[in-house]
Amino acid sequence: MAIKQRNKTAQPQRYKMHVKMGDTVQVISGSDKGKVGEIVRTFPKLSKVIVKGVNIKTKHVKPQQEGESGRIITMEFPIHSSNVMHYSTKQNVASRICYTFNEQGRKLRKLIKTGEMIDK
Repeated sequence: MAIKQRNKTAQPQRYKMHVKMGDTVQVISGSDKGKVGEIVRTFPKLSKVIVKGVNIKTKHVKPQQEGESGRIITMEFPIHSSNVMHYSTKQNVASRICYTFNEQGRKLRKLIKTGEMIDK
């Protein structure tokens, strides 16, 4: 019987996305295509994001206490990060990003189409 050996030098998995919390993005595919909103929360392991005002679903909530009535709440659900693109609010255009460095050597994100800096 062969015994499987574990790779003890394996590095922990890094999850990278092209968007961060607080970025203004435009949805480029799906039923909410064309909508613009701000990223409220990110899920890097799933590569999903929650965008304000996008992918809104209604949820029926049962009453939790006696005498309380049930209710219907609307909430944003996650969408895949590949379905969003950075958006310039100044020139109203969606663009990909590139990375540049400032005078202090700090890495910054910049929109390719407009040249606008995303990071401050």
